[in-house]
Amino acid sequence: MMSSRLFMPVILFVGMLSITSIYRVNQWEQAIVFKFREIEYSTSQPGLHFMIPFVNTTQKFETRLLNFDQEPQRFLTSEKKDVIVDYFVKWRISDVEKFYTATGGGNIEGANVLLGQQINNALRDEFGKRTVQEVVAGVRGEIMDFVKPTTEKVQNELGIDVVDVRTKRIDLPEEISTPVYERMRSERTRVAKDLRARGGEASERIKANADREREIILANAYKDAETIRGEGDAQATEIYASAYGKNPEFYSFYRSLNAYQNSFKGNNDILLLKPDSDFFKYFRGQQGR
Repeated sequence: MMSSRLFMPVILFVGMLSITSIYRVNQWEQAIVFKFREIEYSTSQPGLHFMIPFVNTTQKFETRLLNFDQEPQRFLTSEKKDVIVDYFVKWRISDVEKFYTATGGGNIEGANVLLGQQINNALRDEFGKRTVQEVVAGVRGEIMDFVKPTTEKVQNELGIDVVDVRTKRIDLPEEISTPVYERMRSERTRVAKDLRARGGEASERIKANADREREIILANAYKDAETIRGEGDAQATEIYASAYGKNPEFYSFYRSLNAYQNSFKGNNDILLLKPDSDFFKYFRGQQGR
């Protein structure tokens, strides 16, 4: 009984010693190991690690992307007019020891403040070279390009890696937004009218060419039709003449039968002629007698 009481504190001490000599690093973390508050080494290897109890301590940091959402800032353009820019920054810690030292203990908020100051300076310089219309219309996709030199400097100083800088919104103060948008609208209206005028001109030209080609096609078709009709009439006349020449009496008789058929198509058809008219000569007997 007495011995178990003596071993109990020893077991507790050994347990506490084991717990304080082991630390774990997750896949999304990196850790700094201190020796009496001085940096001894850092590691990003995930898993369990050992340290000397009461001598070493650890502090862990995220390796995943961190987001810095800057408050909307006012910048002057080349026309000395304000624009309000709302942007955000994606960054991660690349050198944990340098980051810890530069921020005075791994202060994320402090890093955001320093990063925001550097990017604000870069944006202020670049926006000062552009007009309001250029800022509103074209600067959104270029922001990462012209802040990159500045971010490279702050990355080396803070031990971080700036992955992306993007604008969420670029607004104009109300006192200048209306005239600017009116000028932009007028410019777009002018361009639209110019395009419509060019389209109308091309349309009229196409219609005129189509009408001219139509008239040419119709004229050629009429000419061909008249030529064919004339050739047909000539052939018919030739056939009629040939038939008449072979047997004039039979030809005359055949033409008279056609005339009778065409004249008396209906039951109510009436034709008033003299009995001795040549029209009825074949009704009077052979040879028209």
